[in-house]
Amino acid sequence: VQLVESGGGLVQAGGSLRLSCTASGSIFSLNGMGWYRQAPGKERELVAALSSKGNTVTAESVKGRFTISRDNTKNTLYLQMNSLKPEDTAMYHCAAASSFTDVWTGKYEYWGQGTQVTVSS
Repeated sequence: VQLVESGGGLVQAGGSLRLSCTASGSIFSLNGMGWYRQAPGKERELVAALSSKGNTVTAESVKGRFTISRDNTKNTLYLQMNSLKPEDTAMYHCAAASSFTDVWTGKYEYWGQGTQVTVSS
């Protein structure tokens, strides 16, 4: 499975973006998918993860602003980001694994190249 992210860009603070992660193969067997981000000079951090049953894990810093979802018919994972802040600026990566726990604990099996999100103040 290959993961390709899109939807990043430059946006003003308070704006919105929707990121997409499209898998080259079926995501039906991927019980866990998620989004990570990494800003220059900072450690990689989990943004949100979603299980095939609808369970979620979301970082405190984005709760109430970001929403993760998936469309198995389109083999695509989404991240709707609202009320963006300059501190959300980072490279956002898609991750996936056959286990939901593995995704949000950093033991993902598949990893995308990322899409850049830049939020100006």
